[in-house]
Amino acid sequence: MIMENQSRDVFYVSDGTAITCETLGHVVLGQFAFRRIEKTFPFIETDAKLTELLKHIQHSYDKNQVKPLVFFSMVIPAMRERLLEAPAHCYDVLESIVQRVSEDTEIEPKPKMQRSRSVSKDSDTYFDRISAIEYTLAHDDGISLKDLDDADIILLGVSRSGKTPTSLYMAMQFGLRVVNYPFIAEDLKTMRLLPQFEFQRHKLFGLTIDAERLTEIRENRLSGSEYASSKQCEQEVATIEALFRREAIPYINTSSLSVEEITTRILEKTGLKRRLF
Repeated sequence: MIMENQSRDVFYVSDGTAITCETLGHVVLGQFAFRRIEKTFPFIETDAKLTELLKHIQHSYDKNQVKPLVFFSMVIPAMRERLLEAPAHCYDVLESIVQRVSEDTEIEPKPKMQRSRSVSKDSDTYFDRISAIEYTLAHDDGISLKDLDDADIILLGVSRSGKTPTSLYMAMQFGLRVVNYPFIAEDLKTMRLLPQFEFQRHKLFGLTIDAERLTEIRENRLSGSEYASSKQCEQEVATIEALFRREAIPYINTSSLSVEEITTRILEKTGLKRRLF
């Protein structure tokens, strides 16, 4: 039995990207209070790769004398059976769901390697996503305010409130074109929106953050600076929230939210369509 504050090795294994295993594993393990030492093994699709993986699992067991947790998704039955014989607690992340769907629809599943979609089959959506990422990078942190008509959403907020990681996540996961702009000292003095944003009001969305959390983040970046001082952070947060309220710009507090949660709440509030790939 594992106690709180102890650690355990966790492996995410797949014959594809392993992203599904990681996502479901994080959701499940987030409900347990122990430290995770995580390793991801994507594209385990040959006997040689599986043999190497099994060495890692065996080493973990020999070293810790406790079975690691393995969240996996594998199609080839023989490879799956070899993995299940390893000294580990193995959890097939799709098995129960696939079985239930099969029973409910009375259709037999046809397993296939869980590869990402190929460029040739889905070239339009693939290049749409690449284009969204390029657009978002070109409009990160106020670098450019050109072509705002092409933006799906414009994120506003003080520096270090979570705009950049949220923008990139929205672009990479949902193919959204995102502009993010940090309000600097000059903006906060005037307490006005830039003229470029006046014609894009329907796209504006604000991110704010608790002043204490902002101070902590900035201290890690520029310790002892005025930029990271409690007074400066409190003033910036108060000013930007007042601007959001005055201009009727919807906003959320990112202090205790993950990038995934921030994005989900933005999509919910704005009604932006998720473009899944």
